[in-house]
Amino acid sequence: MRRLTPSNVVLIGLTSMFVDLSTEMVYPIVPLFLTATLGATPMVVGVIEGIAESLASLLKAFSGYVGDVYQHRKRLTFLGYSGSVVYKVLLLVAGSWGGVLVARVVDRVGKGIRTAPRDALIAQSSDPKKLGGSFGLAKMLDMAGSSVGALLAVVVVGTGIAYREAFAWSIVPAVLGILIIPAVREKRVPLPDGPRTNLLGVHLGLRLRLYLVAVLVFCIGNSSNAFLLLKASARGFSATQVMLLYLVFNVTASVLAIPAGRFSDRFGRRSVLVAGYLLSGLVYLGFAAITSQPAVVGLFAAYGACTAFLSGAERAFIAEAAPSHLRGTVLGIYGTLQGIGLLLASIIAGALWDGVGSDAPFWFGGALALLAAAAVSAILDPRVRRRIRSPKPAQSEPLRP
Repeated sequence: MRRLTPSNVVLIGLTSMFVDLSTEMVYPIVPLFLTATLGATPMVVGVIEGIAESLASLLKAFSGYVGDVYQHRKRLTFLGYSGSVVYKVLLLVAGSWGGVLVARVVDRVGKGIRTAPRDALIAQSSDPKKLGGSFGLAKMLDMAGSSVGALLAVVVVGTGIAYREAFAWSIVPAVLGILIIPAVREKRVPLPDGPRTNLLGVHLGLRLRLYLVAVLVFCIGNSSNAFLLLKASARGFSATQVMLLYLVFNVTASVLAIPAGRFSDRFGRRSVLVAGYLLSGLVYLGFAAITSQPAVVGLFAAYGACTAFLSGAERAFIAEAAPSHLRGTVLGIYGTLQGIGLLLASIIAGALWDGVGSDAPFWFGGALALLAAAAVSAILDPRVRRRIRSPKPAQSEPLRP
């Protein structure tokens, strides 16, 4: 298995790379297609995104649980990524905003199905001492695909390629991605004796529960990236320049993902996670206070660094803290909380933007990110660890600070 382990992580990462390339190639185009071609209003665009993202969030915990109990993580990963191909085909034939709604729902449902089982496969295929690096590698490949996809979106908009033609071409990398999954090898995880654990009866240690609460607090202030792009537009950037800023974010996250994950392996999750939350808070406050265009470019790069710091270290910590036979379930709960937080954050950010001003969402998000940094620093402090006992110590693995 040692020889198979690195290849499993790479294969899963390559699948994410190709599928994300496909998705990001059309993601910035879909709102334009809805409004310019199908005549939808901005409110319709918001409703479509809200419904689609909500469904994805609710499915993550359930999918992770099914993958753990029935040992079908690879099948669920394949099924979820296949939804990306169906999404592009439905976009290609959509003749109304209702068709786009169905397409987006299929895409997000696929994401909800695949995310937790995929992360559980990465965790079980990794050297425990290099778990952060493995998640960092997967995130690097994921963000590399996003970067290329974002660049292709700029080309589509800048050269006037027909939207439906772009949808058709986006199917190709998605198909390449899902064709890689059969090469991934899944090993069965021994299940404990006794009755099967119910999803609602999953027991988590107090330390892990407190951490998940801190994640939810952070996510409530961490609104959709669309608000960052809108803020850049308000600072005077053109539509093409805004897409290039999104590319800067993706490239930075991709370049730093592996170093950040390996740093957390060597020096502990706490140092990287606290730095990620702290930097995120400062970036959001910067979007509220800074008007210089060169500085805004720097903020997008710094936000990419936040993503790199948090994505690998968070998943590695949760995979370590969860019972080995329920890693997918706990990773799914984490993903569900993220989705709920994103939905609430986007609603709050929209209300603050309209009711108070365009700076208000970033003051609010920055404050919550700094609060999350302080909370995580306390929760993961080794001196506090001795005073927090898990209700099910026999089912949990040692936690790394």
